[in-house]
Amino acid sequence: MTIRLKLLLGFFTLIFVFVVVFFANQSLAQEVLTNTNYLNNSESVIRNSNILHKEMIEMQSGFRGFLLTNQEVFLEPYYEGIKSVPLILIEQKALLSSAQQKSKLDSIYILHKEWVAYSDSLITSKKDTLPEGGKRYQKLFDSKLKMEVGKKLNDKIHEMYTSFDNYEYGVRQERRFVLQKSIKSTRLISIILLLTSVLMGLVSSFYFIRIITTRISTMVNLAEHISQGSFKTLVDSKNDEFTKLLNSLNKMSETLNKNFEELKKKNKELDQFAYVVSHDLKAPLRGISNIISWLEEDHEKDITPEVNQNLILIKGRVLRLENMINGLLEYARIEKTRKGAEQVNINLLIQELKDLLVPPKTVVTIKEDLPIINAEKLHIEQVFANLISNAVKYNNADKPEIIIEYLDLGNYYQFSISDNGPGIDKLYFDKIFEIFQTLQERDAFESTGVGLAIVKKIIEDNKGSINVESMLGTGTKFAFTWPKN
Repeated sequence: MTIRLKLLLGFFTLIFVFVVVFFANQSLAQEVLTNTNYLNNSESVIRNSNILHKEMIEMQSGFRGFLLTNQEVFLEPYYEGIKSVPLILIEQKALLSSAQQKSKLDSIYILHKEWVAYSDSLITSKKDTLPEGGKRYQKLFDSKLKMEVGKKLNDKIHEMYTSFDNYEYGVRQERRFVLQKSIKSTRLISIILLLTSVLMGLVSSFYFIRIITTRISTMVNLAEHISQGSFKTLVDSKNDEFTKLLNSLNKMSETLNKNFEELKKKNKELDQFAYVVSHDLKAPLRGISNIISWLEEDHEKDITPEVNQNLILIKGRVLRLENMINGLLEYARIEKTRKGAEQVNINLLIQELKDLLVPPKTVVTIKEDLPIINAEKLHIEQVFANLISNAVKYNNADKPEIIIEYLDLGNYYQFSISDNGPGIDKLYFDKIFEIFQTLQERDAFESTGVGLAIVKKIIEDNKGSINVESMLGTGTKFAFTWPKN
């Protein structure tokens, strides 16, 4: 299975878990909301029951006050109740879902209507000022009021209210308990689902991180081995994207191993070729030099000044060709002369080169104490020797002067060798570092054109850089950097 497919499966699994968690929370929230609505509805039923009962009690109080005082002001609550009680009953019935409670409410309403009919008859006869009205009132008073018909109806209504309220209180208590239970279960299930989703996320993340980082570490280790010249290969049977990458690294390792083996073979052949060529080239050069010496010895008296000048020129050309062969071999052997870095005191090194290369008339100025660096001594010695030698060789000033100084650039040292010679045109700044390139006429100055090429190669092989600053007639300054480590 590919990494891409695994990631997709893990991604969709997490999405599925979050969807399940979402709908589970929605369901639990809906259950809590339903129970909350039930509880609120029960609260509304009890509140309306209290209001309705209170209205009926106020109607009864107003009715009694009117009978006792014969003042109609006491009937205001009674008439208000006649208007409001039916409306409250309708609202109350709409809130009820229990058939038992609806039946009780219907019974209360029937009893209430009977009481209202009983009260209306007494109130009407009480208000009638005619003799017949008084007799009718007296009859009703004796047959109903004294017989406590109204009280009995009110007692039944109160009893029905008590039963109705007790039932509703029980329902409210039950719904409150269910609500609390649903809240607790919702909280518990939400925590469980959250922890489950987090755990699954962590497990899947750890799994993918482990397989990916492990595989990447394997690739990195293989790449490091390849970069260090150990061209090994690894076997991987996962058949995913990393397997393709590993196979590519294996192919690269095999190709590099093959190329390096071929390169070693070619280098060995080149070394043998260079040795043979240099030996074969030097042999005829020595023969030419010997023949010229014999001519000078055998025909010393017969050689004219013109012939002697030509012989000197031939010997110079032979010497230059031999120096060029030696320079070419030295350039090719730079990488093969490594003996290991060591602590090199540049002050002592410059002093030794000064005694060896600088004539007495040339003034060498070292502006500050030069550092002790970590380097291949032979390499850094070749660099300074070639630059100082050039500063001496090409300086035509009446009072030749060489200035050596350095700067600390953090991870690098920068050394510079300046002279007060003829200078170099900036058009030739790149040319002077090419092998066998020289700015002097061949007949005017014997130079192989290898020295600066060797300097540049050594510096760049040691991760440094070199540049030249010069103008015609103002001298030349070569500056190069050398890493501290």
